[in-house]
Amino acid sequence: MARGFTLIELMVVLVIIGVLGALIVPNFLERADEARVTAARTDVNNLMQALKLYRLDNQRYPSTEQGLESLVRKPTAGAVPPNWKPYLDKLPSDPWGRPYQFLNPGVKGEIDVFSFGADGQPGGEGKNADVGSWQ
Repeated sequence: MARGFTLIELMVVLVIIGVLGALIVPNFLERADEARVTAARTDVNNLMQALKLYRLDNQRYPSTEQGLESLVRKPTAGAVPPNWKPYLDKLPSDPWGRPYQFLNPGVKGEIDVFSFGADGQPGGEGKNADVGSWQ
């Protein structure tokens, strides 16, 4: 007597595997989005700390035109900082591969450092929401 699986049994197993996959995969994708937002918040906090050191040494924050680049290279445009030193080895990109934004004066605080989120556009909700120093 030959033993084996019928086509129906195989189809039932494939459907069960498909349903399990449909339930589990979105959870992994959601976790990846949460991890990117957390990484962006950490980067923003680190950039804010470097900017505070810059201000302690130079009595002011860099201008918007000088930007975050002034944490890595001494600004040559605008008011040149008198006691500049390198505050970061290199500027990080946000977890979505774009540069962080900097405003002085800020819209939501004295200065603003932020990422536009996954969509790269201002505003948004969920993974597309801006991640900034005001949070």
